[in-house]
Amino acid sequence: MKLATLRTGGTTRAVRLDGETLVDLGFPDVGTLLRQDNWPEPAASAVGTTYPAAGADFAPVVPAPSKVVCVGLNYRNHIQEMGRDLPEHPTLFAKFPDCLIGADDDIVRPDETEQFDWEVELAVVVGKRVRRARGAEAEAAIAGFTVLNDITCRDWQFRTREWLQGKMWDSTTPVGPYLVTPDELPGGVRPSLDVRLLVDGEVMQSDSTGDLLFDPVDLIEYVSTIVRLNPGDIIATGTPGGVGHARRPERYLFGGETVVTEIQGIGRLENRVVKANVS
Repeated sequence: MKLATLRTGGTTRAVRLDGETLVDLGFPDVGTLLRQDNWPEPAASAVGTTYPAAGADFAPVVPAPSKVVCVGLNYRNHIQEMGRDLPEHPTLFAKFPDCLIGADDDIVRPDETEQFDWEVELAVVVGKRVRRARGAEAEAAIAGFTVLNDITCRDWQFRTREWLQGKMWDSTTPVGPYLVTPDELPGGVRPSLDVRLLVDGEVMQSDSTGDLLFDPVDLIEYVSTIVRLNPGDIIATGTPGGVGHARRPERYLFGGETVVTEIQGIGRLENRVVKANVS
């Protein structure tokens, strides 16, 4: 299944993609749907109001997750381009719901940064409440996958050894448009998918999730050891090589660019970079 959160009539609705049509699932958003026991059943069987998929206005696929956990340095080639050794453990940081925007929303570039950078990422969406999950339990906790662009203020990220302040800016992180269940993807809960990011039509990142050092199941196991994972929580699995900060000369986003972030079999984000309105 492909599930999304649609903006319509001043509210949002959880929908399923059927061909060129979005079918209302009877819930206000995908996060609410995932909190239902045995959520795949109503998601697959609902026959509610329909909307055209063409031109749909997508909210973040889960508008208000209880947590967004992100993984740094998880593609071998990106680790190498950043001049680091392969880590023994995942490098974790966080985002907040206020960071998230929809698949076609504008990315707001803060006035306070001069090093606004892109990062295409496969994101895991959690479908079950788990703690210290292992093996089959960790696999079963994966509701599906979506696309995320971990836009980063590099100058703020590297002010200190802790990265959070470079990653948590308001209205900067598109996620969506769809949650795609593992049965639809090659590799299932460990999918091997092509990922790409383009800026104004120029390919900046191109790789495969097969290059991940810690795969989605590894990350469910690791993160759930530390903190309870709830339905609708998001884990961004890291970015491959090709970020602007590692280029020579460096490349950044200054406003006016169109950034396309896409993952095979899941979907595409297309976002205009705009400057913040500061009064």
